[in-house]
Parts: sequence; structure tokens; C-alpha cells
Amino acid sequence: MKMGRSKLNRLSALGRLFGRQQRLALVAAALAGLAVMPAAANDKDTLVWLLRDLPPLTIFEGAQKNQGAVDQFMPLLIASMPEYQHSLMRVNRARAMQMLLEPSFTCDPSLVWNPQRAKRLAYSIPAFRIRSNGITIRHKDRGALAPYIIDNQVDLELLLARDNSKLGVVAERSYGQMVDRILQQAPGNSLSAHYGNDALGSLLQMQRAGRLMALLGYWPEIRYQAQQQGIAPEELEFYGIRGADKYQSIHIACSDTAQGRQAIKAINATVLKLRDNRLIEFYAQWLDPQMRDEYLEDARRFFQDQTP
Repeated sequence: MKMGRSKLNRLSALGRLFGRQQRLALVAAALAGLAVMPAAANDKDTLVWLLRDLPPLTIFEGAQKNQGAVDQFMPLLIASMPEYQHSLMRVNRARAMQMLLEPSFTCDPSLVWNPQRAKRLAYSIPAFRIRSNGITIRHKDRGALAPYIIDNQVDLELLLARDNSKLGVVAERSYGQMVDRILQQAPGNSLSAHYGNDALGSLLQMQRAGRLMALLGYWPEIRYQAQQQGIAPEELEFYGIRGADKYQSIHIACSDTAQGRQAIKAINATVLKLRDNRLIEFYAQWLDPQMRDEYLEDARRFFQDQTP
């Protein structure tokens, strides 16, 4: 049966129209699929890590950039938490505390525990064991510090009670429970608290200029920052604080929210696997060789005693 030319033309046109609609439908479906894919990827919560320039834990600049103990830990920690997207943010101590205390999803990988903070933050188990804070002076100021040195350690309360003492500290930093208590009770004019991203470097320059007699801090950090400021570490002397423990624990702390508390569970699992081997090695490499073996033995024993 023959079909008329006009009818054939109409069918051909309908076929072209149907084919075009099919193609449009396929394109629309593909675009819809592409639109869904980023949304699915973005379903992950973003965990913001707050990092400070805190050698030898974190190092922002120079030849040893990103080689600190926490710097080396962070890729391992992030890889162990694929359920989150991760964002790294550089902040100073004051800004970090402000953000942690907000209703956010932020974590700090290098925080000292104290009771006041523990009321408002979610803390991990101890992750690092580090040498405690102490007092650093210039060799030329040894005579001025001598009356406060007992058994090669400084009596911090006596030092701060002196009328003309001036101790440099980093604002908003916790130096451990015992030292924090002494600082809170010290006369207001006995402390010089410095803010900013380079607080310790500024304090070292103030000490060099004779505006400060002593600094409070970790010796590996002070030694590193002194070199960045053109100050030979050999010009300085370090003393432990009388009555303080030899070591301090460093924790990871997150904002005290449902997200933060959930993240701490994952963080604890990773810390338990790594802290008595790789993490202590990451820190030990920054110690003087004569301190290293003793530290490794002490840290391993501490973490083994802490294991649930």
C-alpha cells in the first residue's frame, strides 16, 4: 500500500521531533545527575582545624616548614576520618579559643587541658607528651634570677612576687594547671602578655632589648623562635619550674557540640593506635640528643599506663 508524499513528510517531521525530545530529555537527565553529584559530595560536614605557629609542634615558615610533630600527625589523622571534609585555618591563640567556644565545628590539635576549658570544650585522650614549660633568661641576667633558683629550678611564685620582675607570656595560652594558678595569682604588673601570630618572637625581642628579664615557654619552641629572630640559643638559659611535672600532655580539643563530640570519638581511636610509637617519635626528633632516649622511655611508659 502506497503512502502519499504529504503523509510521509508528516511522519518524518514527527520522527525528528520525537528524536529531538528524546535527546533533550537525555541531556536534561544528565544535567540533573551532575547537579546531584556535588550536592552528594557536600553532604559531608566540614571540620575546621585551627593551627597555630607553635614549633616544634606546628611550623608555618622556614626551612622546617610543616615538619613539626603535629604537622606530621595531621595527614594521618585526616586520612583516618574520611567521613568529614577537612579545612585547615591558621589562627593565633586568642582567635582559636574564640572559635572553639562558639557553636561551630572546629578542632585544635595542640591544646593543654585545664579545668576551665574542659567545662566548655570536648577533649581527646592525651595525644602527645612534651617537655613542660620553664623560664628562659639571657646569660647576662643569671645573677638577677639566682635568688629564685632552687635545685636548678625556678620558684615561680617568689619570682613574680618581686616588685621589679617582668615575665613574658603568650596571651590566652595555658601553661598547665599549676603554672596557670600561679599566673592568675601574680601581681598584675609582673606579667607582660603578648598577643598576635608572632607573640613569642616579639617577647624574645623585648627580652633582648632589656624590657623583660624572663620568658615563660617550652624550651624547644623558644630555641626555634630565637633562631628565627637572629638570637643564638647559646645566649639563653632554660630552667624548669619548681613543683611542676617534667612533662605535659597535649590533647586535641573540639567545640563542645554534637559534631565536636562525635569527632572526638574518631580522633581517640586514631590517637590510641599512634601515640606510643609514631607520635612520640615525631616529637622526640626535636629534642636534644641527650634528652631523647630518656623522653622516649618516659613517654612510652606513660601511654602504656594510660591504655584502657
